[in-house]
Amino acid sequence: MSFLKFNKSELVNLSYSLKREIILSNGTGAYCNTSIAMCNTRRYHGLLVVPLEQYGSDKFILLSSLDESLILSGRRFNLGIHCYGSTYDPKGHKYIIDFDADGAPAITYKIGEMVVKKELLFSDDSDTLMIRYTLVQAPDTVTMQIKPFLAYRNMHALTSKNDQVDSRYREVPGGIALRMYAGFPELHLQFSSPAKYSHFPAWSDGVTYSDEYRRGFDCKEDLWVPGAFFLDLKPGDSFVVSASISEIAPKTLKARFTRAAKKQGNINNMHDMLVRCAESLKVSRGGRKQICAGLSWMYTGLLRETLMSLPGLTLYATGDCDEFEEILDNLIEDEQERLFHRTTQVEAPLRLADVIGQYIAFAGEEERMWKKYGDTLKKVLESYLPGVRSEIAMHPNGLLWAQMDGVATSWMNAYVDGRPVTERAGYQVDTNSWWYNAICFALEMEARYGAKDSKFIPRWEGIRKLVEENFTKVFWMPERGYLSDYVDNDGVKPEVRPNMLIAAYVPYSPIDDEIKSSVLKTVEYELVTKRGIRTLSPRNVLYKGVYEGSQTERDLAYHNGCTRTELLAPYIDVFFRFYGKSFVKKAQWLVEGFIEDVPKHGVGCFSELYDGDPPHEPHGAISSACATAALLRCEYLINVHKLMKQ
Repeated sequence: MSFLKFNKSELVNLSYSLKREIILSNGTGAYCNTSIAMCNTRRYHGLLVVPLEQYGSDKFILLSSLDESLILSGRRFNLGIHCYGSTYDPKGHKYIIDFDADGAPAITYKIGEMVVKKELLFSDDSDTLMIRYTLVQAPDTVTMQIKPFLAYRNMHALTSKNDQVDSRYREVPGGIALRMYAGFPELHLQFSSPAKYSHFPAWSDGVTYSDEYRRGFDCKEDLWVPGAFFLDLKPGDSFVVSASISEIAPKTLKARFTRAAKKQGNINNMHDMLVRCAESLKVSRGGRKQICAGLSWMYTGLLRETLMSLPGLTLYATGDCDEFEEILDNLIEDEQERLFHRTTQVEAPLRLADVIGQYIAFAGEEERMWKKYGDTLKKVLESYLPGVRSEIAMHPNGLLWAQMDGVATSWMNAYVDGRPVTERAGYQVDTNSWWYNAICFALEMEARYGAKDSKFIPRWEGIRKLVEENFTKVFWMPERGYLSDYVDNDGVKPEVRPNMLIAAYVPYSPIDDEIKSSVLKTVEYELVTKRGIRTLSPRNVLYKGVYEGSQTERDLAYHNGCTRTELLAPYIDVFFRFYGKSFVKKAQWLVEGFIEDVPKHGVGCFSELYDGDPPHEPHGAISSACATAALLRCEYLINVHKLMKQ
């Protein structure tokens, strides 16, 4: 069964194919991202995008695209496609007859009697994109022209025609090396087969990115075209072209491509797809492994997103416990400021207890894990006591109060015109749930494995009791049957949001089973969809069920209706605890439905968010670490409960 194939009628329809994107990454932080029609529609699109250490590891688009033309008997057929204003030129998409992404993304073009196959892969050991072309059939020898379009700019920016470009190039084995500007790395374009290079530098003016135009952003840029390569091909011939920031031996290119294709393997089921995505989101650069929050534009090494996705991308994907610890150790080393002193992600450090708990539940080693990470977690807890952090601190009732005027201090951190959409200043239900869970977990581990004369236990046992006594008093709304989202100086905020789910999910819950049951009924009735959990109930006047329109309109919907896949993990976990094996079918229905969407948005990937309204179209980052990790965890929980006796 092929999971990721499209038919000709879909591929030649630009309104269909331009909305579907491919993204490739090999775990170095570099990526290739474009539409399946090979037309760039976003400023983030490019064939070779690499992080540059000299610019703070920001990602820069070096090679925007490659335009191919086939020349037969004096006639030229252009396979490329660009948008210029409202015009597409050339229109190479009309020749596409097949797209297959079960292995290496492969596009097949048919022009009369000529058939060409194009396959894209990243090298498994460097920032190198490789494209293999095969002339499947042709009536005679064909000349292929390949013309590179260069950007050399930050992925968030756009570039314009200028006189600072260095138009020089130098010959390297099998190709050329060139750089548009000083201070940047050279781009090496090399071929496994003999290719003649013709240098005729020029600008391609007014390339337009349709997605940016639709959203009201700057959408036009000028790209630098240094020249073109020419290769003569007979039917059955194939060659590999590489784009890289380092020089490669051309004779190794075919073997490199074959090795990378074999390593990637084919997709046979949803789990294969999830594991492939998980691997692409783990970045190793400079000998340090981290997690990229999402491709293509999200950052690497973020505290909250790493803690949220770490178990899923390691333990539940491949069972690699060493990798789990390596990434966690790097995170702790890198995030000392946020973990122990200051962060607007006020609940993020407290998630460390849940992450360690998931490892223990998966692999055991309870004593070793506490001895390794216990002091870190205790130090995290100490940082929430009065006088340490300015953004959040414990009140005399044991609960945490978070407030920074004009700042969103929770994961709901969208802004419009510099002001947070959901500021949530005060007692946040989710933050205080993570707080109670972390305290209880630390107390239990310290009692088992800490020093006999530990001063931590008597001090923190009193705080635990305070939280336990006051959590329900502050958040529970018996007349409504659910928990307040947050409480400020004006009183309870009764919006139905998924943050209350955390109080039911955490292993050490601050609420009793009766309240849990009532909370879960509310979540089930108002927030659960077939594509994740809504961020706000549709009954609320602020609800926005579709993530479309201007930046302001999308930011207003981001946490006011859009669904989040990552919230399925705590939802399914707590429902299994309540209902056991009888919940397996519902959990499978929720998880397996995402397979319907893998041909959409990011082909073969799992999106950051979905519309709250049916048909729940995907949006945001096309490959999300948190979404991928959550689905891997849900799969794991389903498999565990399938094996359990009723």
